[in-house]
Amino acid sequence: MKHALLLPLILVACGAQPAPEFLRATRVDITRDGRQYTVYHTEKRVEVIRLGYAERGEHQAIRATMIGLIPQVTGCKLLERSLQGDSGEMRGSIRC
Repeated sequence: MKHALLLPLILVACGAQPAPEFLRATRVDITRDGRQYTVYHTEKRVEVIRLGYAERGEHQAIRATMIGLIPQVTGCKLLERSLQGDSGEMRGSIRC
């Protein structure tokens, strides 16, 4: 029983984990407005993960920050129609 509880704790301790399609992507850890984010990107796709807790009412600004990080980190344009997710994690396509 102890081993069953150990694995989830180890996984939580690892921080931001990418979706399977980003396992070999470039990882960039960045801080904006006092929040930490991890951005994974390939030549055509991007994933942004917010780390930490967000209070009610902060999510719209966080989402805008996450969208703004995409061109800054990747140097590519986000194809906004492809964007999926929320203020915790979002994925989309990019054009470089």
